[in-house]
Amino acid sequence: MQSSSRLLSGSLSRLSASTARTLLTHRVIPAFSQHPHARTRTMSSVTTHPSLSLVSTPSAPAAVGPYTQAIRVGDLLFCSGSLGLDPSTGKLVEGGVEAQARQALKNMKAIIEAGGSEVGKVVKTTVFLHSMDDFKPVNAIYAEFFGDHKPARSAVQVARLPLDALFEIEAIVSVA
Repeated sequence: MQSSSRLLSGSLSRLSASTARTLLTHRVIPAFSQHPHARTRTMSSVTTHPSLSLVSTPSAPAAVGPYTQAIRVGDLLFCSGSLGLDPSTGKLVEGGVEAQARQALKNMKAIIEAGGSEVGKVVKTTVFLHSMDDFKPVNAIYAEFFGDHKPARSAVQVARLPLDALFEIEAIVSVA
């Protein structure tokens, strides 16, 4: 504990002396020290990890790289980015950003269902747009897709998407 105290004191130099003393006295990071599987009160002693389950469905396009469509850990499903690809051809659908957004959402729904959940349990999405000029039409499609359910969301413009897509979406979903 002596070396971790020294390390911590250096990184806590901006805190008041009394706050730093309190943190050091309580053996640093209480959230880790209270972990039910921890053998000691240090971060490095947590020995168990939740199991991971890979999720894949032929109802959505295969991943375009070395990753899985989604991965489940505990009661959460982490969906990789979905593009507007036709699952049968692996090619982007025609019709611009609106058609790609609709298809990407359809693909994401298939992955969510394969992972044992439903669209109404989406907790957070990240939308990637090739152009922020497409925000308004994509927003309308997104609102239609989710209906009354309003997950947390970020939307960002990116320089380029895989396969020169115009839209991509990823999601975190509750499976509980």
